[in-house]
Amino acid sequence: MRVIAGTAKRRRLLVPPGRSIRPTADRVREALFNILAVRIPGARFLDLFAGTGSVGIEALSRGAARVVFVERNERAANLIRENLRRTGLAGTRAVVYPQDALAALNILARKGERFDLIYIDPPYRKGYELKALAQIAGKGLLAPGGLAIAESDWRDGLPEEIGSLSLWRRERYGDTLLSFYACEEEGS
Repeated sequence: MRVIAGTAKRRRLLVPPGRSIRPTADRVREALFNILAVRIPGARFLDLFAGTGSVGIEALSRGAARVVFVERNERAANLIRENLRRTGLAGTRAVVYPQDALAALNILARKGERFDLIYIDPPYRKGYELKALAQIAGKGLLAPGGLAIAESDWRDGLPEEIGSLSLWRRERYGDTLLSFYACEEEGS
C-alpha cells in the first residue's frame, strides 16, 4: 500500500499481517480523494476507525491542515505513528487517539473540535457507521459546509438523513459503499 499523491506520494505504508485490519483499498481511496480534491487543502480532517491511517495520511500528504486519527487497537495506533514517521508527516499536524471511536467523539466534542471532513471506516456489518454519524450530528462535530463520509459494505443501506446530516452523494466500488453526508444549514 502506498500514498497516492501529494508530498508523500509513492511512500509505502506498513500494513499489519493477518485480517485484523481491513485497509481502504487503493482504488477506493483514489476515488474518494478525486471527489474531495478541492476540499482537502487546509482542511481539518478526522480519520475515525483509522486502522493503518492510510486515509488520514493521504489527506495530510495532499495538504490537510490537521488530521486526528482515532484507532482503539494499540498496535494499529502504533502502526499509524510509524506510517506518519515513514512518510515524513509526523508532527503537530497529526494527532493519534488510541481509543474507542465513539468515546473519542465525546472527548473531541467536549474540546470544541469541529472538522471539515470526517472519514468513518469501521468494521463492516456491525452498525458502527450509523452510531458514529448520529453522534457526529448530535454533537456538532462537523463544521459548516463540511462532509462526513461513511465507508460500509454495499449491502448496509444508510438512511438519507441522520439528525442534521443529509445524504449528499453515494458511490459504490465493488463491495464498498461510500456515503457522503452534508450538515444541513441552520434555519434552512
